[in-house]
Amino acid sequence: MTMIPESLSFAILAGLSPLTGLYAAFLMGLVTSILGGRPGMVSGGAGATVVVLIALAAGHGVQYLFAAVVLAGILQVLVGLFKLGKFVRLIPQPVMYGFLNGLAIIIFMAQVQQFRLPADSSSWMTGTALYTMLGLTALTILIVLGFPKITKKIPASLVAILVVFGLVASLGIDTKKVADIASVSGTLPAFYIPDVSWTWDTLKLIFPYSLVMAGVGLIESLLTLNMVDEITNTKGKSNKEAMAQGIANVVNGFFGGMGGCAMVAQTLVNIDAGARTRISSFVGAIAIMVIILVGAPFIEQIPMAALVGVMMMVAVGTFQWVSLRIINKFPKSDIFVGMLVAAITVVLHNLALAVLAGVVVSALVFAWDNAKRIRARKYVDEDGVKHYEIYGPLFFGSTAAFMEKFDVFHDPKYIVIDFKESRVVDMSAIDALNKITERYAKQDKHVQLKHLSPDCRSLLKNAQGFVQIDISEDPTYKVMPND
Repeated sequence: MTMIPESLSFAILAGLSPLTGLYAAFLMGLVTSILGGRPGMVSGGAGATVVVLIALAAGHGVQYLFAAVVLAGILQVLVGLFKLGKFVRLIPQPVMYGFLNGLAIIIFMAQVQQFRLPADSSSWMTGTALYTMLGLTALTILIVLGFPKITKKIPASLVAILVVFGLVASLGIDTKKVADIASVSGTLPAFYIPDVSWTWDTLKLIFPYSLVMAGVGLIESLLTLNMVDEITNTKGKSNKEAMAQGIANVVNGFFGGMGGCAMVAQTLVNIDAGARTRISSFVGAIAIMVIILVGAPFIEQIPMAALVGVMMMVAVGTFQWVSLRIINKFPKSDIFVGMLVAAITVVLHNLALAVLAGVVVSALVFAWDNAKRIRARKYVDEDGVKHYEIYGPLFFGSTAAFMEKFDVFHDPKYIVIDFKESRVVDMSAIDALNKITERYAKQDKHVQLKHLSPDCRSLLKNAQGFVQIDISEDPTYKVMPND
């Protein structure tokens, strides 16, 4: 029951039939409860993933959305299959802050659109209809805020919807309802292939949306998995969960669901109730299907004001208020990245572009900051050999500064470049080492490169004959697997 309001609201927010949201809740919950890597975790038609596809659905139709969901699922399966789950977490925190803040603003502003007349979406409500909608929305918000102070055993959003529904039904209040948007009555989801042109142009169109949806879905799912691990003192399987999320999204795309991922709030409700096995999420998914088959007359009479109020509170909860409280403690570059991602999200409604821009800018800032950290400690030992002890990573951004550290013409005959506190990262760094050894060689001076990682040795062709590699002290870097 906690999944239904969110699934309905996000489907309507994306301009989809409410039934696609309920199908997503059923299919995601069913598949992940059976195949997932974290018992007790709940998945469904989450807003973070579907909002990514709003622009695609609005511009090209719902069939392209289904195709994008299938592709996103395939990408998630590949992430799990190749055990790449740990790399999903490389998206910087400022990008996530900006993404979530932009998402919250989009969700909130979309609720304002529900104050248009159901018969004429270009006209706003006025008079009694407007005041009724505002009053019922305010009542929903008050219940969502106040009910947890009484008890947290029952979800406040569910209580708010039932109270507003009962009030409208008992008093015969005339207000906008779910039935005015679309019917939620349905049958079991049927298999069909999305009606799109299966061409290279279609792939180019949907791939950016699918990539961001896959990333956002995995991030939210794996973070939720880690949260459940901490609460239950057990260990989930992240790569298995990634594959389950992917399979569930592929099934969604072929059975008319809008896709989704793990849902934090619903998982917390489940775990707080004592659920520790797959049975709870399985029963939840089956219950949603039962409601689709026999409970549609009830769902269609839910006042839209109740869903609007619930979603406004979802928007408030999604917004990362902590990012405002600690904004003066962030580096200016992080603040800029977060604001850029939020601005692109809100102005263009293109979360794919927003996340991509944020990651690129963050990477460039990181490269610039590290480029400035290259240092060289210089001294001449008792044998007249000049030593350059390099500090900081040597990569494409720092090669220019690295080359400036050396005094080729005035250095003695023997030079040692020590990389004990450094790391040669890429081909630009290898090229820089080739160039500096060439310069010294032309002056008939000999260079020794110490503590250089073995992967560079075969590429330093110009340094053959006078390069010293101390393999026993070479640094070794490993990434711990996260299963």
